[in-house]
Amino acid sequence: KALALKVLAFFIVYFYSANGRQFLRLCMKLVDILNSELIKCPLQSSNKVSVIKELLSLLSEKQSIENKENILKAILDREAIMTTGVGNGVAIPHCKIANLSNFIMALGIHKEGIDFQSLDGEPAQIIFLLVGPEDKPGTHIRLLSRVSRILSKADVRERMIKSDAADVIFQHLAEEENLLEVS
Repeated sequence: KALALKVLAFFIVYFYSANGRQFLRLCMKLVDILNSELIKCPLQSSNKVSVIKELLSLLSEKQSIENKENILKAILDREAIMTTGVGNGVAIPHCKIANLSNFIMALGIHKEGIDFQSLDGEPAQIIFLLVGPEDKPGTHIRLLSRVSRILSKADVRERMIKSDAADVIFQHLAEEENLLEVS
């Protein structure tokens, strides 16, 4: 766990630096893979595994994904290594899958929060689910970093949690992502 936290800390520091911000501007954006149809508010599930399944079902409905069970297993295997509850009410369950051509993402808001065994011990209210191709680890890390940077702002998290409409949540996210491009 200590090594994983050091690696995570390195990426956070790098992507907050001037070089990291410039690098992020050249990357795939969250809005390239997420839309309001892939946002569920409110989530109905009451535990971590059920929330992950709920978001996978949303992805399955709106995008053609094969091997939903394999994706679930890969996400849960990743969770077993270290929690993806990053703190401040945010969790980013994710995995990499062989034979996947594009990144897919869903977002869920749970007003009360779900126990994700977060690093700060607080329940997760904003849950991003990211599934990426196994052969694109760099883009995978950069997308995770984008989520982290955007949600590092308390006011952004609060606006997303208070919103009841997927299109409003998506708009908040898109606006904040655009600010990354100019900062």
